[in-house]
Amino acid sequence: MPVKSFRGKLANNAIETIALHTNTGSTGYRVVKFDIFPVDPFKDDYESIVQVYTIPQETASDEVNFSDNTLLAAAMHSSRGGAESYPEDKWVLFDNVKFNQDIHITYKDQKNNSGCNFYLELETIKLDLTENSIATLKDIRNIIRD
Repeated sequence: MPVKSFRGKLANNAIETIALHTNTGSTGYRVVKFDIFPVDPFKDDYESIVQVYTIPQETASDEVNFSDNTLLAAAMHSSRGGAESYPEDKWVLFDNVKFNQDIHITYKDQKNNSGCNFYLELETIKLDLTENSIATLKDIRNIIRD
């Protein structure tokens, strides 16, 4: 299936929305790749958390909860300016989750305000009527529960 890619720079404490919804909901997506990269890795210290959700978030958080079924992906980057230490990077993708609505990316950093770059690849999936209904109802349920 075709892959859509998105990239950008997130400000600290930012929440960005990627518009994916369609009128019919028959186009679904699945996360296949997610990377983050510091804006100025040799100058700034980083302790970054970037997370991708299926529902809007009120605030960007540095707490990661894998029990949250609206979480699609999470990445962590930690490094010291001047390259005196090797960066620590972790990524987790929940690639079995299909969705057909907008997604929301949050960024929180404890060390700096320079921002963080992200790169996201989504596999495009044609949803049949049943899959379309399930994906839409899951989003509605998650919004109501939140």
